[in-house]
Amino acid sequence: MQLKDKVAMITGAASGIGKEIAVQFAREGAKVCIADLAADAAAATAKELIQSGGTAMSVAMNVTDEAQVDAGVASVVAAYGGVDILISNAGIQIISALVDLKYEDWRKLIAIHLDGAFLTTRACMRAMARGRRGGTIIYMGSVHSHEASPLKAPYVAAKHALIGLAKVVAKEGAKDGIRANVICPGFVRTPLVDKQIPEQAKALGITEAEVIKNVMLKETVDGEFTTTQDVAQTAVFLSAFPTNALTGQSITVSHGWHMQ
Repeated sequence: MQLKDKVAMITGAASGIGKEIAVQFAREGAKVCIADLAADAAAATAKELIQSGGTAMSVAMNVTDEAQVDAGVASVVAAYGGVDILISNAGIQIISALVDLKYEDWRKLIAIHLDGAFLTTRACMRAMARGRRGGTIIYMGSVHSHEASPLKAPYVAAKHALIGLAKVVAKEGAKDGIRANVICPGFVRTPLVDKQIPEQAKALGITEAEVIKNVMLKETVDGEFTTTQDVAQTAVFLSAFPTNALTGQSITVSHGWHMQ
């Protein structure tokens, strides 16, 4: 029970990586808030955790809406007495050559990944500072926080930027015992990635099998996808780490695709 009685807010936690983190956190004793744009799915996930013996709640949250973010964090503090962990995980993907990319799509992706990270960070840092018990903030980056791929200009830009944000939060939050780090997974078979496979096949003029083998997993050491469990266990490790020795860092979980 590495996270016993810790309060964790996880954005984009109704499915995929966020949901697996929520499941693992609940098993480790955390009180979990499922924050997601899909309110019904968030409520269903929270119900699953409660039925499995965990402590959980859900909030409907558009991470780009300042009022919703502030209200959501306030509701967690009211329910559980504070917030100890933020997992900023909400995100989308848009596949397009940069010269064909619509400005509205650029702005949409940047808003969810970066504005969302900023708004949830600010609200949680304020609550953590008031609570005087420290905290940890984890951003869901990507191998694309370090590497670039064609057809993903806004995603690569946003994921690179999260590392810079984490470094600033690590420095500004240190006085309040707040740590910040970035998890950088390789390709994980989530609905987000499953959607990319046919999109990239069409854009690159190759088969879906070739996208998986020669694009997504080409640079790994074993041709394997990263799993949601791999990422969730890394989140547990970072959240349970006891000191500021590990802050302002990025941890790559990618079967060797990117090596630092």
